[in-house]
Amino acid sequence: MRIDLKLTGIESVLGVMEKLSGQQIKQAYAAALNDGGFHLRREMRKEMAAAFDRPTAYILNSVYVRRAKPDDLSVAVEPTYYGGKGVDPQRILQAQEFGGSRRDKRSEVALRRAGILPSGYQTAIPETPFPGSDDGRGNLRGAFLVQLLTYFQTMGEQGYRANMTARRKANVHKGTKTRTGRRYFVAYGHLRSGPTSHLAPGIWAASGTQDVEVRPVLMFVRVGIYEPRLSMEAVADKSNVDAYIERRIRFRIRQAAGV
Repeated sequence: MRIDLKLTGIESVLGVMEKLSGQQIKQAYAAALNDGGFHLRREMRKEMAAAFDRPTAYILNSVYVRRAKPDDLSVAVEPTYYGGKGVDPQRILQAQEFGGSRRDKRSEVALRRAGILPSGYQTAIPETPFPGSDDGRGNLRGAFLVQLLTYFQTMGEQGYRANMTARRKANVHKGTKTRTGRRYFVAYGHLRSGPTSHLAPGIWAASGTQDVEVRPVLMFVRVGIYEPRLSMEAVADKSNVDAYIERRIRFRIRQAAGV
């Protein structure tokens, strides 16, 4: 969202402005716009925290203020992607604002490329997460997800060395003093016939003597369609950002003039 300077509501400081140079006035305007930008960012983060189910810090902190400058009197408040391993927050929030299907996560792309995740399906954590698998926000912990992906040899050519060796798999099956051994396997439920057709589609773990304890780890679900749940324009209207900036302009002008 872009906010441009609107010179309204400053009649009370016109006399003060006569004491300032043109550059000082521009600096005061830029500071007031930035005040408004950070005000809007706070309101957007509040709205996201209320509208989403346990949003991650990555999403909440993605709202970035592109500051105004004296020679560019406009400020932009928008989700920003800094690169790395995360999904572009602009894509995530666009689905939440306008609705539509969620883009595949990188893990889903890897599972589908390996022939594990069926076409038209994405992944979801079961209602009762597998012990030690989730981060408390509805996502798999990074280390646990890497274990799954390497266990099923999903790394491409560039990352093939990261795939789990037979020896490392044996260690996972054996377990440790603090972690029960487990064997991961894929079930396709009603999608395919076979010995696991009675289980819901997904990745499961078998543990205990003779693998008698079977629990879901990551479910395969139909691609979800989001209903619009967030409107940045509505947040801006609700926060009354224009009136806030007008107040900050008056404050910044008086501050610059030392009165």
